[in-house]
This record gives sequence, structure tokens and C-alpha cells, in this order.
Amino acid sequence: MTPFTYARAQDAADAVRRAALADTRYLGGGTNLVDLMRETVERPAALVDVSGLSGAIEARPDGSILIGAAAKNTAVAEHRAVRERFPLLSRAIVAGASAQIRNMATVGGNLLQRTRCAYFYDNEGSRCNKREPGQGCDAIGGFNRMHAVLGASNACIATHPSDMCVALAALGAIVHLQGEHGTRTLPLTELHRLPEDHPERETELAPGELITAIELPALPFAARSAYRKVRDRSSYAFALVSVAAAIDVQDGVVRDVRLALGGVAHKPWRAWKAEGALKGQPANADSFRAAAALELADARPQSANGFKIGLAQRTVVAVLQGLSAKEKQP
Repeated sequence: MTPFTYARAQDAADAVRRAALADTRYLGGGTNLVDLMRETVERPAALVDVSGLSGAIEARPDGSILIGAAAKNTAVAEHRAVRERFPLLSRAIVAGASAQIRNMATVGGNLLQRTRCAYFYDNEGSRCNKREPGQGCDAIGGFNRMHAVLGASNACIATHPSDMCVALAALGAIVHLQGEHGTRTLPLTELHRLPEDHPERETELAPGELITAIELPALPFAARSAYRKVRDRSSYAFALVSVAAAIDVQDGVVRDVRLALGGVAHKPWRAWKAEGALKGQPANADSFRAAAALELADARPQSANGFKIGLAQRTVVAVLQGLSAKEKQP
């Protein structure tokens, strides 16, 4: 492990000031960053510990929730307002990792966790454009069963690993940021970048910019929502495909819907096309299948992951059918 300095931030402004030094990383729970440092994939010269910053969870009267970036994943998943207003978020967090990891991992860190692509982690024997731009991507033409079918490029086909971020994308979460030039907000769907020619640029954060909170806007029909994760084993594993969904049905017609996919792209994939196709349509299997097919129409599989396309479509249909059936219950 490369030697580094350590400092504990007193507040967000102090953290941003300390991060102005070159090669500095923010440290929350460390459940991803420390692993990467051990593997010498990440080699920061300095760590700024932000785990002591606000982790408050504020349930607002208008139905929205503001979550401090230092909140532990367990605290979010177990919070009564989260479970009542946005149950898909609780389910996504619980599906994402063991209790021990959830007790350590922070919300802000979860947003910034890096891909679990084996070639990215293999710092000695594999080429990876994300780790070292211009090297090439050994996943293309290699073992790519877990890799992206949407939004990939000739430079990178890695997938984003977070379950929580898929739920947040479906919910239209807003990321609160603080940097050297002040504060700003950014929709979560715009936080992460697709790889294109620069997969090493993973987010739209400015250098030293700090995530301070996540806002969940009010969405009443999300009280009936679902997160389904399809994986190789029932214990904790990364998603082959996951679906986060909420649907508003009245008189058998879709009034509104939120849908996001995980395990299929370099970022949490908001299914904008499927959402647009479903609004105003009958809430039935035919409509759900047509919308899922439309969303996956641009999928480009690799040599070993073509099964993800059909799997994603079937999972979308199953989740939406399950939620529609619940809408019919008194």
C-alpha cells in the first residue's frame, strides 16, 4: 500500500479545503476505497475522513426526505419514513451487501463506489482503460458475463455495482454538493458518466467536490414500489440484472411510472424510454413487454452476456405486473 496522510474533517468546508491538495480522496466507511488501496488500484497521497459529517435523516412534511451523506446504509434502510415512503430503497440497500458492510458503508460512499470488474482490480496482469487510460480493455473479448449491454463503449464495458443507486435513480434523487466555489445540486441521473472514450472520468464532480446529502423528492405512489435483484446466488452477489420500479395505476391505465435498471450499464440506468411508452397505456403484460423491449432495443451484448437482454426484459415485466396487482388490492 502506498504511504498516505490522514486527516479528519471538522465540517464540509474543512473537508473541501483539505481536499484541495493533490491526490486526495474522501474516506467514508472505506468499504470500497480501502480495498482498492490494498490492491494498489487507488494510490491516494492523502485521505480526508468525512465519516463524522452529517448523517441525519430528515423526513419532511411534504413527503420528501433529506439524507446526510455520512448516514450509514443500515440507518437508511431501517428508517421508518424510508420504509413507508420509498420501500424500494430499503430493499435495494438490504440486497446490496451483508449487515456488517451496511453498518460501515455511507450513502455518499455508495454513490462513488467503483466497478467490481475483475480486470479493473487486476493491477498486475490486465489492461484496463478505467485504471490506466489508453491501455485497452481486456474485458472486451474476455470474460464479460457480468458486463454492460447498455451505454458501453469500445473503451470500457464495466457495470456500476451499486444497488442503492438504481433505486435512487428511479426515485429521481437529487445530490447535494459542496466545493471550493460553493454549493450546488445535481440530479443523480446526471452524476455518473457513460464511458465513451474516457472511462476514467466516472462522475460529473469537480475536483475536490464533496457529496453532502441526498434528497428524495416527494413521490406518493412510491409507497408501493419494488426492487428485484437477479444474481447467481441468493447470498450477497452483484446483480446480473436488477429493476427498481414504482407505478401509479388508475382504472387499469398507467398514470405514472418510475423505472431504473442495474447490472446492465456503466451507470444506474434510468429507463426513460420505457417510462414514456407506458404512460397512458393499459397496465398489462403486453404494455410492459413492449416498453421493456423498447428500452433494451439499443442493447449491444458482448460474447458472454447476451442473456442479460432477455433477462432484463422479463424482470421488468414481472416487477411491473407484481406492482400492478398490488394497485388493484383495496
